[in-house]
Amino acid sequence: MAITTNPLVVGRVIGDVLEPFASSIPLRVVYNNNKEVINSGELKPSQIINPPRVEVGGDDLRTLYTLVMVDPDAPSPSDPNMREYLHWSWPWVLDMLMGLRLVTNIPATTSASFGQEVVSYESPRPTSGIHRFIFVLFRQPRRMSIPAPGWRQNFITRDFAEYYNLGLPVAAVYFNCQRQGGSGGRRLML
Repeated sequence: MAITTNPLVVGRVIGDVLEPFASSIPLRVVYNNNKEVINSGELKPSQIINPPRVEVGGDDLRTLYTLVMVDPDAPSPSDPNMREYLHWSWPWVLDMLMGLRLVTNIPATTSASFGQEVVSYESPRPTSGIHRFIFVLFRQPRRMSIPAPGWRQNFITRDFAEYYNLGLPVAAVYFNCQRQGGSGGRRLML
């Protein structure tokens, strides 16, 4: 049996949220405190209050992307009954969702600020356990008008991609976060 070192597989991002895919576009996510999101890295709620700066690689400004940010562990990793919670959505020419952020029509070689924010950024505030916050980038087949979903909880990235014919992601990155000062473990009752 082959052992994988892909952090998206080890962190169960591939499996819980995404199908296996090959990353083909550079994706860089940096919060305003110069904290870059690295796979399986940890950020504190106080570090992610404001939307991050998102940079998308590529060499053709005519290529457009959609960015989604989701939490597959809401409201808690032991009972993720709101899986996937949408924090941000942005068409690259940017539409972003926080909690899931959704951003669409984002041009290549630009930042999400050039896109159209479909769902506004909602700062993650985990209350129990360690949550994964995942940024997923899709290449759009053409310029698209994607309406904001009527809800944030139980957003399903796979269904979203299928409905809008986005195919497999071209990039993804995630970080872990838990309640500020929280240990994420059990508490002893005295």
